[in-house]
This record gives sequence, C-alpha cells and structure tokens, in this order.
Amino acid sequence: MKKYDFKNGDYVVYPTQGVGKLLRSEEIEISGEKVKMLVIEFEKNNLSIRVPLDRVEISGLRPITSHKKIMDAIKSAKEKAAARRMLWSRRAAIYEENINSGDPMKVAEVIRDLQRRSAADVPTFSGHQLYLKALDRMAQEYAAINGIELDMATDKIEEILEIPRDFGLPMEEPAEDESGSVEPETQSRDN
Repeated sequence: MKKYDFKNGDYVVYPTQGVGKLLRSEEIEISGEKVKMLVIEFEKNNLSIRVPLDRVEISGLRPITSHKKIMDAIKSAKEKAAARRMLWSRRAAIYEENINSGDPMKVAEVIRDLQRRSAADVPTFSGHQLYLKALDRMAQEYAAINGIELDMATDKIEEILEIPRDFGLPMEEPAEDESGSVEPETQSRDN
C-alpha cells in the first residue's frame, strides 16, 4: 500500500477530475463514526470533493508527477499513432478509461492517437473532444509542475508535439458587384 504524505496546499491528481489543490484535512462523523477526510478543490471545475484518508489509494489520488515523468509522457505522445482495428465506440471507451486513469503515460497515448498531424487528418467530433480532454488533463499537471497558467501549458505541450496551428481552409469571400458592394449569395429553388 502506497503511503503519501499530503500537505495542505499541495497539488494532487484525482483521476476522474484532474489536478486539484489539497485545502485541508478534516474529521467528520458518518453513521456515528469519525472519518478523516482530505478536502480537494478543483478550481477549473468549481468543485470540491472529500476523499476518506483510508480510501486514498483505492480512489487513485496521487501527488503531482515529476517534471521528468511528464516530459517522458509528452515525448511518448510524439510517437507514431497506434493502429487500432476496432469499432470507434470501443476505442472511445478505452480512450476515456485512459484519460480517467490519472496515469500521464496513458493520457499521452490518447493524445498520440487522436492528434492531428496534417490537414488530411480530420477527426470525428467525439475524437476531437477526447483529444481536448486528454490534452487538458496533461496540461493541468504540466501547469502545476511548472507554475504556469493552463493556457500557456496547453500551448507549450502542443509546441513540443509540433502540432500545426492552423488547418483551416480559406473561406470564400462574397462576390462583389460592379459598384464594389458585396452581394449576398442567393439560391434559386425549383418549385
């Protein structure tokens, strides 16, 4: 059994929520028994949870990983995506499990498999949402380790991964008439 020495103010990882801050430990009475709880605040989600001290290991609560381990995870996300020959619904469930595992290497696998490497890679809506969720989880931990804002951490990770910024196709400009004013596009209907 792992024994962590958590202190008030420490950043911790709760697998299903991401990075939170340990506010305090408190003792509350449940069914006539006193139970020692850790109170963790997740500022991003505007959420506080209480984890019984004797259930810390089962819950997956852990301290923030080391800088080396998060960099190893980011490096692994740069590798070639794994070829998966299974239904998307099953793959999506596996990706969700990996994100909620709290393990930076498993989160990196999701990022690796779902990131866009070129304009030809067009993700599904749900695939893109899972990618963003995994990237957010990794960025939360990266931000806490490096003492930077979440947006900056996200940008830095995508920079390390060499994710191209703009895949957008140029939008067609509306046609101008002879006077230089823009005419709205019209569609004709055959009735």
